[in-house]
Amino acid sequence: MTDPNAIQPSALDQLPDRDPEETAEWQASLDAVAREAGPHRAAYLMRRTLERAEAGGVALPKLLETDYVNTIPTSAEPGLPGDPEMEARITAWNRWNAAAMVTRGAKHGVGGHIATFASAAWLYETGFNHFFRGKEQDGSGDQLYIQGHASPASTPAPSSTAG
Repeated sequence: MTDPNAIQPSALDQLPDRDPEETAEWQASLDAVAREAGPHRAAYLMRRTLERAEAGGVALPKLLETDYVNTIPTSAEPGLPGDPEMEARITAWNRWNAAAMVTRGAKHGVGGHIATFASAAWLYETGFNHFFRGKEQDGSGDQLYIQGHASPASTPAPSSTAG
C-alpha cells in the first residue's frame, strides 16, 4: 500500500525547477511547521499564503476538493465489457457520419459544427455501450428519452446587394 503522506507525482514534475534549492527550503519550512505545530497549522499557513499570492496578483488555479476516493487501484480494474475492435469501427462510422451530416447541413444553410455532432454521438455511443441497460436482467431496463440537438453557430447571412 502506498504511503498517503508521501509526495505524489504531479503535473509540476514536468516543469523544470529554476531554483531547486529555494524549493527545498520552502518544503523544509512547511515540513517543520507540520512537525512542530501540526498539520492544521501547516494547512492554515498554506491557505493564507495562497490568499496573499492571489491578492498580490499572482495567478493561481483554484484548489479542487472532492470526497471521491477511487478504492480500486488501476491495476485491479476489470476490463471493459464488449468488443473493443467493433467499438472502434463504430466510432469511425460515427465520425464519418458527423462529417457527412455537418457538410450536408452546411449546403442548406443549417450550420452546425462537426465537433458538436461528434461529441453528442460519442456520448450516445458510450451510454449505449457501457451504461444504459436493456431488459436482459430483472426489471424494465433503462427507459431513455433522448432529445439530441445543438444550436448551430451564429453566422451572418450573405449580403444580397453587391456594392
